[in-house]
Amino acid sequence: MVVLALVAFAVAISLQMARDRWYPRDDIEREQILYVRSGAALKRMTLSFDALAADVYWIRAIQNYGGDRLSGSKAKTKYQLLFPLLDLTTTLDPYFNIAYRFGAIFLSEAYPGGPGRPDQSVALLQKAIEVMPQKWQYYHDIGFVYYWRMRDYPTAATWFQRAGAQPNAPNWLQPLAASMLVRGNDRAAARFLWQQIAKSEEPWLRRSAERSLLQLQALDLIDQFEAVIKRFPPAAGEQYTWDDFLRRRVLIRQPVDPLGAPYVIDPATGRVTVSEQSPLFPMPGEPRRLQ
Repeated sequence: MVVLALVAFAVAISLQMARDRWYPRDDIEREQILYVRSGAALKRMTLSFDALAADVYWIRAIQNYGGDRLSGSKAKTKYQLLFPLLDLTTTLDPYFNIAYRFGAIFLSEAYPGGPGRPDQSVALLQKAIEVMPQKWQYYHDIGFVYYWRMRDYPTAATWFQRAGAQPNAPNWLQPLAASMLVRGNDRAAARFLWQQIAKSEEPWLRRSAERSLLQLQALDLIDQFEAVIKRFPPAAGEQYTWDDFLRRRVLIRQPVDPLGAPYVIDPATGRVTVSEQSPLFPMPGEPRRLQ
């Protein structure tokens, strides 16, 4: 019976793939298809193959996130299936560590790079804690969401304290929590946290940390360029342009971010930002510069 069920399941998938090739749906319709929304019901349907089904839904979550991120669509349906897919994945396999941790990063990513839903990110990680209450990484990740995305430093410090109280937690968590309560949103703390995540065993988490460290480097460079702009403003009535600064030899070349994309300068205010064409866009909310 099990063999027959697997064969039938495989045939159904093949038929659906063929149908999608022959009668393609438009993007919005295709993205709205979620065959089963109840994790409990899906778990009953998959019998003893819930881990395999979890892998399938995890792949769908990645495809959904990547497809929406790369699309130019501004539809309200963008990213709407991400949390339901992650919820189904982790219901089918409650110990799916990467789905919790990297899924939380997906959810908290600012729009248009992600749904900008740190609340859903926290909910997913709290679900993980219910299953694995002694895993310090989940408490740490919730603290990081409150710190990096919500800018709620007291709550972030509380979660870092809880992380530090778990078995085998690193000894830097408790001092970090205490420091955060005193100093709040400084860029040095953000850099330290991402450096810790960059040591993760998971390649995806390391890549996310590396990108965020580059974003912090980009912010440092913006500080330097804006200091120069403030010191050598354009003539009265003139706009801020890189050509003007190059012509006056204030700069020797047009500034670029750490990945080589040219910075954008606001002609009216001189404010420098990362280009929307840069791989570092969208940038996070900026921690204050330490004096």
